[in-house]
Amino acid sequence: MQRSSQWFRSWEGLLLLLLLVSIALNALQTPYYLSVGNLINLFMLSIEKIIVALIMTMIIINGEIDLSVASVMGLAACIMAALWENGVSMPVGLLAGLLAGLAAGAFNGFWIAYMGLPSLAVTLAGLIGYRGAARILLEDRSIGEFPAWFDRLGQQPILGPLPLALIVFFVLYLIALVVLQFSGFGRYIYVIGNSQEVARYSGVKVQRVKMILFMASGLLSALAGLLFAARLGAVRGDLALGFELDIITMVLLGGVSIFGGTGSLVGVGLSILLILNLRNGMSLANLSGHIQTGVVGVLLILSVLVPNLAQHVREIWRRRRLGRAVVAEGDPTLP
Repeated sequence: MQRSSQWFRSWEGLLLLLLLVSIALNALQTPYYLSVGNLINLFMLSIEKIIVALIMTMIIINGEIDLSVASVMGLAACIMAALWENGVSMPVGLLAGLLAGLAAGAFNGFWIAYMGLPSLAVTLAGLIGYRGAARILLEDRSIGEFPAWFDRLGQQPILGPLPLALIVFFVLYLIALVVLQFSGFGRYIYVIGNSQEVARYSGVKVQRVKMILFMASGLLSALAGLLFAARLGAVRGDLALGFELDIITMVLLGGVSIFGGTGSLVGVGLSILLILNLRNGMSLANLSGHIQTGVVGVLLILSVLVPNLAQHVREIWRRRRLGRAVVAEGDPTLP
């Protein structure tokens, strides 16, 4: 009972409360809000972002960050589209896109894990470089007219009412949850995020863990980019431009510390649902995309500010209680 009450007073408990309020307000605007079709559409409008948010959660808990994810999404899709335009079969193009994402992740991971460069600088360079490569491939053109089966994978349900991308997300979420919360590799991620030196002295292969995470980030980003291309039915050089903001916001709002070492996929899952419902509610209220982006930006600031402020306040109260306890021991007459 005590553990349950502590959970409801936690950051995840606050997210759950905000999510329920958001759902209630949105449901009041239209009776169709809670319909199966609308709930699936709610996910599908941001499905590629929430897929990438899963691996971003692990990277930030590990004490790093990957700003290049959206550019890798665009690059993978552009490689696939350029190959298709030049007569290469779609399966080969899809494989090439995935391999390009894996290679981009390995490139980032090499400089970060083995050369010791800061991930912020390396992946910022990747954000610019990979996006530039995507634009060089397609210039200002839009490539479409993909095979009908490819478009159906992105636009039609394949299991009941569920499209492929949504099924992929649910499967990846379960895998990520097990890996992060219940495996030895997940414990390594947390230990490294708290202190790389302690992790090394404990025998954790820090470089290998970081390399695996960034390679997984590149691969999942490429997969998300290809799913996005299938959903849109066309590819441009600016595909997924600016997605980094939403992805990082989802992770940080879920209670993952920007400094690493803390956070969970449960919190990130609640954060994803909250942001999706807020965006949907703002759309129902006819708020423009710029306003929605501004709200997401404010959430990003609050997701960093509020947890740190709360931790500071808790530390102050802890010190005060400790001080009163010391004084009380010295003077038994004090309450």
